[in-house]
This record gives sequence, C-alpha cells and structure tokens, in this order.
Amino acid sequence: MSNTVEFQDENEKHKILICDDSRQNLVELNKILSADYSLYMANTGKDALRIAAESEPDLILLDIMMSDMNGFEVIAELKASEDTKEIPVIFITGLDGEAEEEKGLGLGAVDYITKPFSGAIIKARVKTQIKLIDQIRRISYMSLYDELTGLPNRRYFNAKLELEWGTAMRDNIPLSFLMLDLDKFKVYNDTYGHNQGDILLAAVGKILDKYARRATDMSARWGGEEFAVILQNTSVEPAAEIAERIRAAIENLDVPLYERPEVITKVTVSIGVSSINPASDKEKMNELMTRADDCLYEAKAAGRNRVVVEPQE
Repeated sequence: MSNTVEFQDENEKHKILICDDSRQNLVELNKILSADYSLYMANTGKDALRIAAESEPDLILLDIMMSDMNGFEVIAELKASEDTKEIPVIFITGLDGEAEEEKGLGLGAVDYITKPFSGAIIKARVKTQIKLIDQIRRISYMSLYDELTGLPNRRYFNAKLELEWGTAMRDNIPLSFLMLDLDKFKVYNDTYGHNQGDILLAAVGKILDKYARRATDMSARWGGEEFAVILQNTSVEPAAEIAERIRAAIENLDVPLYERPEVITKVTVSIGVSSINPASDKEKMNELMTRADDCLYEAKAAGRNRVVVEPQE
C-alpha cells in the first residue's frame, strides 16, 4: 500500500473483491453489488491473494469453504502482508457455528454473514464497512496532512525523514534537507488579511510539491509560514540548485488578492540547505535539520530572498 492517504473520488466507485468457489454465488453477489461498486471476482484463495495485492480493493467478501485454501488461511495471509493487511474482510459462509464465527473475527474479519444471504443484508453490511473505511481515511489524512496546503504535516515529515535516513544509511547515499521560511509573512498577513495569507500558503505548497515529486522525496508544512523538503540520494550541489529553483518560483509567484483579483500580491522566501551521508547515529539526523535551520537564519540575516548552503568540509 502507498504511504500516502488516498481519498475516493466522489464519482469513482469503491472496489470490492469477492472470493467464492461457487459460480452461482459470484453471479448473485454481482447482481446485488455491481450497480454501486467496482467488483473483482476470484474463485480460489490463491487468485484472491493475487488480485488483492494487485488491485488493492477497499473491501473483501470471502467465503470460508473453498477447494484450494479455506477462508481462514486466506485471511491469515492477507493480514501477514504489508500490502493487504489493512483491507477489511467480511466472511460470507454456510458455516453458522459460533466457533467458526469467533475464529474468523479473531483472525481479523470485520463481519460475518451466513448463507443463504439476503441481498438487503449484504448491501447494508457492505455500506456500513465502506462508510467506516472513508471515515478512517479522513481521520488518517487529518492526522498526517496539513489541511490548508495539502502537504504532509510535521508529524508525517518526521516519520518519512526517519524512513529515508535508514534507506540512505543502508545504501550509503546522501540525504539533503531544505528549511524554508516565507519572508515578512506577518507583514503580508497584516497588510492583506489572514484569508489572503492562507491563499498564499496554499499557492506556495503547490510549488513545493512540484519540486519533491520522487517517491523518496517529500515537501511538508513545518508550521506557520515554515516549510521543509527531504531530497533522497541528493548531494548538496543539486540540492542547492533545487532550492534556488524553488526560491525563484516563489519570487515569481503572482497571487491575486481574493477580493480584488486585479491586485497581484508577491512574496519571497529564504532557504537553508544541508546535506549528509547518514550514519548509524540518529543524533546526526537532528544535526542535519539544525544545520539547515542555521543556514536559514543566515539567509534571513543576509537580507532574505536567498539560499544559503552549509559549508562543505
């Protein structure tokens, strides 16, 4: 699964994988659910595992009694995989004993429906799980992303930095860090108002997202008018070049006044750049950020609207 939290487009159907070795049941469930969801079908446990990994469905309806693997074995493998462990599973089965239901729920199933099933019950149970999925995604998004800019927040950024630090240490590749601060943002807010300040921050967020497009990179809102960027496998020289492109893009950014779009507002940014080949000592990670912050302070002291790169040994 992706590290990022993805939302379902309002016009896009949620995806459901149905696994049952009975063709009749597959046809019936297709009739019940196909109008509201995008369906994937599997008639063996092995096919279900493969399709689940490939298509990343939002929900799985899983029969227990199948010819190659039983449902308990399938869900155990689903939950053991990083790619599929978060996908909720509803068991649909002819077994109606409490022991089987308890076993299924104990393995991580979210619901248990016995056959013969009712179309109304299937629809209701599926709808309930889809609502829960959307709520969980919304909560996850709010905990990891900045609502105003759409960029990752500081909490998510720190987790990503730690992950990329480990990768860089393992592969012996450089890691660069950019710390950015909008110049005289308080003056901008006082002049144009906080609503306009929010519009500006959102516009800056789009620029930063453009320059951290690799899967291993990340731009984030650090807090207030501060932003940060991780650049994996990037030494200090190319990191400085990226920082300069960001600085120029923000300097050239035209942000219309929200109440008077004919009035164009401008802003500049100061950027500090540091780079390191990570070591096993995690304290070096804090040092990387501190050095970038020191360079940012130097950029401010030198007149703002500039990039300052840490001295290289």
